[in-house]
Amino acid sequence: MSDPNSPESLRAGAESEEQFLSPDDEIMSSEDVREQDLPDGEVEEIDVDLATVRPELADAATVAEIVAADRTVHAEVGEPLLRMEGVTVKFGGLTALDDVSFDIRRGEILGLIGPNGAGKTTAFNAMTGVYRPSSGRVVFDDRPLVRVKRNEITRLGIARTFQNIRLFSDMTALENVVVGTDARHRTSVPGAIFRSARHRREERDAIDRGMALLEFVGIGARATHQARNLPYGDQRRLEIARALATEPKLLCLDEPAAGFNPAEKEQLQELVRKIRDDGFTVLLIEHDMRLVMGVTDRIVVLEFGRKIAEGLPAEIRENPAVIAAYLGVPDDATA
Repeated sequence: MSDPNSPESLRAGAESEEQFLSPDDEIMSSEDVREQDLPDGEVEEIDVDLATVRPELADAATVAEIVAADRTVHAEVGEPLLRMEGVTVKFGGLTALDDVSFDIRRGEILGLIGPNGAGKTTAFNAMTGVYRPSSGRVVFDDRPLVRVKRNEITRLGIARTFQNIRLFSDMTALENVVVGTDARHRTSVPGAIFRSARHRREERDAIDRGMALLEFVGIGARATHQARNLPYGDQRRLEIARALATEPKLLCLDEPAAGFNPAEKEQLQELVRKIRDDGFTVLLIEHDMRLVMGVTDRIVVLEFGRKIAEGLPAEIRENPAVIAAYLGVPDDATA
């Protein structure tokens, strides 16, 4: 019997592993593309043109078609996709959300705003399964999210980003996005171990989709860069790409413009509109009022855990309760 660890056996095994990849399916390795040697032994990450690997990625319309989620959504465009129904969240004696109700309609960009401590992130976390409401309920695409685990909520179609960036810092940008695609994979653990046909197919599709997503958010050239070495703005874009990789019905963005300069905020507005135009529904929590007013279709305003206003951006801008929440009121007005 031949030694399975002999050079011949290992070489044969490697050749059999590569049989499912045609020359056109090969992707850049870290040795060939991501890094180049420097005289002092360090490495330098270099930009790549993904269109040289996948020529179809040079066409923006094709990229958008690849990125668009192929999901069954029960709600029609304009109808409620997610409903907060009298949601209250308490932490001991503190009421963080108090009987909050609103809906997010399919195909819209909804802004959720309010002063610090208003309950925005608590509402966000109640929707995404981080917190369990003390009373009331969250209904997503006609399904109540009662005792549903967070990973199951992701599979149902809610994806989120975080105030503080949470990337796999030692992975490349492409690898980070490929991790996100795993939410839609159906390969079993044995299938992954033994590299079944389904696993190989899903792996190829994940790489293709990952490259398209990086192009879609504008950082395709950084595909082989480690996440920790990306500029701050590109890390934010990478987090959005990874969330989109789960093929969500609802994308929740938690203060995505934090730390951005005005030019980056303008680019973020364009990206959020682009995401909506590609068929996604977006919930945006953001402190920058100019960005919120410029990109959202409707706005919900919270203060001290309660909803104080809901309406179009122009209506919210002129709402006395919203103005008072942000700017305060004169002492004689409260006397």
